[in-house]
Amino acid sequence: MGKLYFIFGIHSHQPVGNFDFVFDDAYHKAYQPFLDVVSRYPEFKLNIHYSGILWDWIDQHYSVHIRQMNQLVRRGQVELLSGGFYEPIISVIPRHDAVGQIRMLSRWLREKYRYTPRGMWLAERVWEPNLPSVMAEAGITYSVIDDTHFKYAGLQQDELYDYYATEDAGKLVYLFPISQRLRYTIPFQEPEVTLNYFREVLSDGKDHLLVFADDGEKFGVWPGTFPHVYENRWLERFIEAILANRDWIELLHFSEALEKLPPGGRVYLPTASYAEMMHWALPVKAYHQYERFEHILKDHQLFDEFNVFVRGGFWRNFLSKYPESNNMHKKSLYLSQWAQEILSRDPENALAQQAQDHIWAGQCNCPYWHGVFGGLYLGHIRHAMYTNFLEAEKLLREADPARNKAQVVTLDFDADGHDEVLLESPNLNAYVAPHRGGHIFEIDFLPRNFNIVNTMTRREEGYHKKLREMAAHQQAQEAGAGEGVASIHDLVMVKEQGLEKYLIYDSYQRKVGIDHWFPADIQLTEFQSGHYREIGDFVGQPYSVVESRIYQGSPWVQLHREGHLQIQEQTLPVNLTKAYRIQKTNSIL
Repeated sequence: MGKLYFIFGIHSHQPVGNFDFVFDDAYHKAYQPFLDVVSRYPEFKLNIHYSGILWDWIDQHYSVHIRQMNQLVRRGQVELLSGGFYEPIISVIPRHDAVGQIRMLSRWLREKYRYTPRGMWLAERVWEPNLPSVMAEAGITYSVIDDTHFKYAGLQQDELYDYYATEDAGKLVYLFPISQRLRYTIPFQEPEVTLNYFREVLSDGKDHLLVFADDGEKFGVWPGTFPHVYENRWLERFIEAILANRDWIELLHFSEALEKLPPGGRVYLPTASYAEMMHWALPVKAYHQYERFEHILKDHQLFDEFNVFVRGGFWRNFLSKYPESNNMHKKSLYLSQWAQEILSRDPENALAQQAQDHIWAGQCNCPYWHGVFGGLYLGHIRHAMYTNFLEAEKLLREADPARNKAQVVTLDFDADGHDEVLLESPNLNAYVAPHRGGHIFEIDFLPRNFNIVNTMTRREEGYHKKLREMAAHQQAQEAGAGEGVASIHDLVMVKEQGLEKYLIYDSYQRKVGIDHWFPADIQLTEFQSGHYREIGDFVGQPYSVVESRIYQGSPWVQLHREGHLQIQEQTLPVNLTKAYRIQKTNSIL
């Protein structure tokens, strides 16, 4: 039997703006008990990545953890990884922000631990082919991503027991494939299951490399894992099992593997993330088609062989799937460009540098997408992004007095091919979308760093179908027909019954300044449920910009639409003109 080179790594993170008690709960259930256990086994080498957000919080609240980690680094047990400080999706932020965030976390680790990281963690393992040159510019040598990324490039399973070289514009980095099999066994199955898989991999008599790297929250925060991992001693038993087989298992750090083992070759990977993420990124109709296709393959026993060719969407699809996500993303781009304009003139401008840090904090990936966890739907996380963006805007206004005034900016803010009109002033902003019913999609009250229109449109999600199927299944069972309705592949467990009754969807974006025309007999409950009839054709329809300018010191825009009302059998023409103005002397729109 050959030798198994095993790399063990964890990644831990909490979103910008998350509640303090959530950080604290995760610390006591996962981060600290995990470190306590591995500290008792000096020969168990591992690799650790914390986001900068989490490092800062732990440093402020539990310095003992920092000291303990330092001991593990000093004795050569732990290799630390860098990454984007605020855990952004590196590929969707400006290059100067991406490089700056990686360097920021690397600098933090050098200052705290006198340690220069060679590797980085990619948030949500979102890969795009231009990343090697970004990583190399930031001083990074390697990263770790799912083995499925490599399979999408055509590599077979037996080719995934290596690491690989890749490049962009001649800038070389190395990529380690994370074993999907190990992500499912660790820490959920008994240690012997993992050892048996190691033996299976080595059955060809050759030496091989296997990588486990996954969320640290799996070790205590995920439901049921704290008693399993710590009270039932799973982690201790796992470590002891690995160390007891050191005659054929050798633990390595990533950087040691680079020195000890040659790369398996050169590879170019397509855009990808983990399979679930790419499924979630699909629009609802495609989401359901994807599931049906998977079920067809499984029903015909073809899935295991051909699932690598079944791929969902692309992380950037979230920016088209959710306008709320796109608006935050484009706000960060708008402010980042402004900051760079100032820093290009004055690289040491302290106000612009502070603003840049707030912009980076607003790039934290968590509220920009949604899967099965809250993500975009968590209002307090979205609010934290806008809080940082608006604090950055105030600092930029102070750093750039020429723009610290009332102004009207016309540009394609959200990159949809249509111009928006931004009414800006030192205290209040109003962003208007003429082509979407002339609605206002952002109102910023800068003295309180508050976006009043931080709203969510009620829309269908792919998993809503399962709630309806579950309700129908339960109803059929109660009626005594349970056997007859069952071809449901994936019934779901819910914490609250009757959730399907709240699946109400909007036909328009929930913003401000929407021109509804209702029948005279409309009921409030009809409007709330979305079951009503618009008699006008103004909601979400294009308005023309009559004029936009500074009027008596106030930013002002006037919009017009020639529309119609349908009253009984009559179609009546209606000309509607509306104007928005931010008053010069106070914060009134």
